[in-house]
Amino acid sequence: MATDPRSPAAGLQGSRCSGCSVAVYPADDACPRCGGPARPAALQGTGTLWTWTVQRYAPKSPPHRAPAGGFVPFALGYVELAEGVRVAAVLDVDDFEDLRIGMPLTVTAGAGVPRARPTTPGEEGS
Repeated sequence: MATDPRSPAAGLQGSRCSGCSVAVYPADDACPRCGGPARPAALQGTGTLWTWTVQRYAPKSPPHRAPAGGFVPFALGYVELAEGVRVAAVLDVDDFEDLRIGMPLTVTAGAGVPRARPTTPGEEGS
């Protein structure tokens, strides 16, 4: 049985085109640029914040179901990975005021949308 590419155990799994070498996330069997075949590829998972927004209001219900403790504002952004892929992720930061375009982040896969947190100095370039 194949590992779900969005499973934390799989790491950040994307794909890379066999022809033009473009990388994508989530993984796909075909290249979005040239239509050629793509193969699974592990993505580095470190990158920089490309842009972000803060969701300060609960989404409409349904389909949203508020958690037991009620809605808590959160940040959502695009992280540009070293491979050039931009990944949408929930931004796990203590203070929204700390968010800056270009800040180093580490992205991890999980159930639903990936999550990103500030990269520690020891993780940079890994």
